[in-house]
Amino acid sequence: MRVGVEVGGTFTDLVAIDGGRVSIAKVPSTPARPDEGALAALAAGDIALDRVGDLVHGSTVATNAILERKGAPVAFFVTKGFRDLLLLQRHNRRRIYDLCYVKPRPVVARRDSFEIDERVDGDGTVVAALDAAAAAERIDAVLGTGRYRAVAICLLNAFANPAHEEALERLIGERFPDLAVTRSTRVTREFREYERASTTTLAAYVQPVINSYLTRFEASLGDGGFGGRFSVMQSNGGRLPAKGMARNAITSLFSGPAAGVIGAARQAGLSGFDNIITLDMGGTSTDVCLVADGKPHLAGETEVDGLPIRTPVLDIVTVGAGGGSIVWVDDGGMLRVGPESAGAEPGPACYGRGGATPTITDAHMIRGSLRAEAFLGGRMAVDADAARAAFAPLAERFGMTSEAAADSAVRIADSNIVGAIQLVSTERGRDPRDYVLVPFGGAGPLHAARVAEALEIATICVPPNAGVLSAFGLLAADYVRYETRTRRVPVDAGAPDTVRAQFAGMAADARRNFAALGITGDPALSHTLDMRYVGQAFEVPVDLDTDALAALTADTLLAAFNAAHHRVFEFGDAGDNKAEIVSFRLGVAAAPGDVPSLAEERDVVAAGETTVFDGGEALTCHLLTRGDFGGATLAGPLLVEDATSTIYVPRGWRADVDACDNLIMRREE
Repeated sequence: MRVGVEVGGTFTDLVAIDGGRVSIAKVPSTPARPDEGALAALAAGDIALDRVGDLVHGSTVATNAILERKGAPVAFFVTKGFRDLLLLQRHNRRRIYDLCYVKPRPVVARRDSFEIDERVDGDGTVVAALDAAAAAERIDAVLGTGRYRAVAICLLNAFANPAHEEALERLIGERFPDLAVTRSTRVTREFREYERASTTTLAAYVQPVINSYLTRFEASLGDGGFGGRFSVMQSNGGRLPAKGMARNAITSLFSGPAAGVIGAARQAGLSGFDNIITLDMGGTSTDVCLVADGKPHLAGETEVDGLPIRTPVLDIVTVGAGGGSIVWVDDGGMLRVGPESAGAEPGPACYGRGGATPTITDAHMIRGSLRAEAFLGGRMAVDADAARAAFAPLAERFGMTSEAAADSAVRIADSNIVGAIQLVSTERGRDPRDYVLVPFGGAGPLHAARVAEALEIATICVPPNAGVLSAFGLLAADYVRYETRTRRVPVDAGAPDTVRAQFAGMAADARRNFAALGITGDPALSHTLDMRYVGQAFEVPVDLDTDALAALTADTLLAAFNAAHHRVFEFGDAGDNKAEIVSFRLGVAAAPGDVPSLAEERDVVAAGETTVFDGGEALTCHLLTRGDFGGATLAGPLLVEDATSTIYVPRGWRADVDACDNLIMRREE
């Protein structure tokens, strides 16, 4: 049996695959104790842990530790003269007209930053050698206080020569073996000192939290008889064995959203859709991502709470437009949605757990696009009257009915999602009209049609069991690891040989790391160069497949860069400007085994008609399940109820269910 458990902000989802049989479970999350929510999902799914051979887990533990500032106390060692690196940051202002603007607060205070006398030049040359005796004395004075649970090391230009960082790590390990030590050259061997330092300190900050969480969770699994392989999802769209997180927990930050993208790409690909835009609308937020040729776009950097994290992550944009997003009125009297969420506790008003503020889930209850008797396949009791009571003050303020107020809130949420999709498509040089929209999460299929209309997307593919697709994505994910190196190389006649040699060395390192984690087989490799014109401040990624790398010449390398640059900036002819490579990124992926499609659980009984308030009018909708299509193509308005989500097919759309159990919606011409 293979099991995926994904802890979200509102619900914890489980998908179990036993041979060809797929079973699911969905339980409320416990934000303060996420492992309890995961164990509750296993219990709800009636999972016999001694029969599980492969368990994959994704959670928000690392993200929450940063957002809530509940990480471990960190001692930060830097090169002499760079103690204020985390405070200086960059000179940009995120809000240029805010006279009270304050830069994001780092997780390590100045009093916890300590200087080490050493210096390495930008090309890796040692300018001032590390004095081991002086460094040991400094380490003893700082760490001997017992104040710190973790150590971060980020020395100047260590990406070019990690020798001093490695020596410092050894000294700390010899004296304080129980402390978690994170050095920058293990987390990210790339230039840009502030971003590297921020990434390193954040990694150190969450490492003890993740280690404690995984140890506790693994112990609970072991008590239940689990003896299989245990993996954790990463932000880059791949999984790693849990022991792989022991030194780089920062890669698990956005594991849930990443798993959803992988699951969507896998399931939509079965129907022949390789160019997709994913729309993951859960209880707390909505995450969108663009997938081209079956591969999600990978970004080299992300941020949490305004702090940069330099590590490969899926290019996912998040907006506060989830089912639990609160509907409110701003100081100007305008109706707004999110980003604040009711979360899992107390949740939307209709959950009956003490929530009294109106949310998007409550809005759908009032509109009729969610039916109380069919919520989560009838497995969860909800209170439609409580939803109506929560919206009553808004309706009274704007002089409209509760249905009209609820419909307005849904339309605002739609607009927020459209803006997010434009960030990952239009602003990345991609036309959303060339893609298929793949909605999932509990609320995604309710909003998909209106979002698609605004973006002029003609086709929507709704996977089966869309509400737990992220948990399925955990099982569909490969084992993945990325190696990065900063090395400036001019694009000239010698560049192709340099590129091949650099990637060959990185591939050897990556294979050794895979073998150390117990991952066998011959992994697949991906190659990406970060390139720019000489004089530019930032780079664009250029992907090279294996054949292109083998046949690479200076001309083909320049042509590939020009094309990538043109796609983003609408110009790509270097002219007299020379191009250069700045960084190398190697991806290593190994498949965990065959994963079947996500078959539908048909435990929802729906028949007849229902009323949905949409666009200012009450519409009579046919009420059905996927199994009711019977191979036919039906015209909207339809309300299709799954075990974990509800799909709204408005007028102007037609829908059918294909052989892969994907529900395909197409706009009528």
